Amino acid sequence: MSFMKPLIIFCIKFFSRLSLFFPRSWVRGFYSLLGVLWFDILRFRRKIVLDNLKLAYPEMVESERTQIGRKSVYSMLANVADFFIIPFIDQDWIDKNVVYHGTENMQKALAEKKGVFVLSLHMGNGDLAATLIQMQKFNLFLITKFFKNKLFNDIWFSIRGAKGVSYIEPHGEKTPFQILKALKSNSLVVFVLDQYMGKPFGIETTFFGRKTGTAQGLGLFYLKTKAPVVPVYCYEGQDHKVHLVYEPALELKELITEDKEETIHRLTQKFCDVTEGLVRKHPDQWMWVHRRWKNFND
Repeated sequence: MSFMKPLIIFCIKFFSRLSLFFPRSWVRGFYSLLGVLWFDILRFRRKIVLDNLKLAYPEMVESERTQIGRKSVYSMLANVADFFIIPFIDQDWIDKNVVYHGTENMQKALAEKKGVFVLSLHMGNGDLAATLIQMQKFNLFLITKFFKNKLFNDIWFSIRGAKGVSYIEPHGEKTPFQILKALKSNSLVVFVLDQYMGKPFGIETTFFGRKTGTAQGLGLFYLKTKAPVVPVYCYEGQDHKVHLVYEPALELKELITEDKEETIHRLTQKFCDVTEGLVRKHPDQWMWVHRRWKNFND
């Protein structure tokens, strides 16, 4: 079995390099065709997508929600095309395919020399966005799950981390130390807070006006460090380019009270409100397949 990992990596790199000879829109279009199989034929998690959209947008007619759900799945699969070319991205590719917005917001936050917390969500291609940030010479650590299967994990992260992005396990013994160390080096630490999280790591919040659970880690670390929190996201524009957006750092100090538990709740709800606002900007590019609105008390 020792030959499997290099063989799989070779095949991935071969077909990824091959795809670079075709226009990016063609390759993404090919992968998006898999969305027809997923959403319209097999209907995998279609009900979850549409139920989520109904919770978030009860005022919409069903046909409109279905169209958003369909585009979301198509976009999610089209992003696979960009994921596999991460090891081969260079400045020429970026110049042709990427538009940066608000880079000065990140530079201003880093000027405080406290490190920066990045508040992000599953919109557009998150791994591509992390790579593009790293290639701007912003040292980035992404908090993410690791896979139990070592072969799959090694292959997956050899692609994700090909350009120098570092990764931190969400709930490991060394996680707090790794986060604080990254901040001390004035690096970026990414928290992705748009998915459901139950007890003990989550607290009850609302998202699109519906009760759910959200991870409280970012609130805890902000309260400890006061490092700036900068919302960052990406989306596929009408110009068929990747748009990477750095929002201004959030104003959070007014949310701090003498009650630590109340403060964490206020901060976490603020983060939910911000991510909700980003979803509303580009609903057809958010990951609606996740069961975001589970009952927190179950």
